[in-house]
Amino acid sequence: MANSEPQEPLGDASSTLSGGLDVDALTWSAMLGRWVDFARAALVLPDDSHGHRLRSVVPDIIMLQACWFALGRLDGLPRDEQALGLDRGAILIEKHTERVRSAWSPDSPPSQLLSLIHDAHAQLALAQSAYDAASPAPIDGEDETPPVQ
Repeated sequence: MANSEPQEPLGDASSTLSGGLDVDALTWSAMLGRWVDFARAALVLPDDSHGHRLRSVVPDIIMLQACWFALGRLDGLPRDEQALGLDRGAILIEKHTERVRSAWSPDSPPSQLLSLIHDAHAQLALAQSAYDAASPAPIDGEDETPPVQ
């Protein structure tokens, strides 16, 4: 599923197949199809506590996967949209992580879900690092943040 490797940027020449097909658009479409299949499969989970818990977090699993994927493609966006994407990604990852964890509380979620949560947080950290590395350095003598008064 997810890994800690940064993804290729949107709009990169390598994201277009010969014939003008947009690989990123095709990938999003394929992922959407998989998520629909996953949601349908969740309808037939066992009618027990584990099945109920898993069924309740299907939207959260899908959102964590979507965040992981989207954060790997932020560098293809304009700089201000990258900042917005990072903020939104952080909020969504935290929100959906909390929902997954609370569904299994006081126990720990299954290892596959913990791995997904880890991957989403790792991708956010990678995207933030890439954004920070591309940020212009402050002018000598100027601090990036104003002093607190």
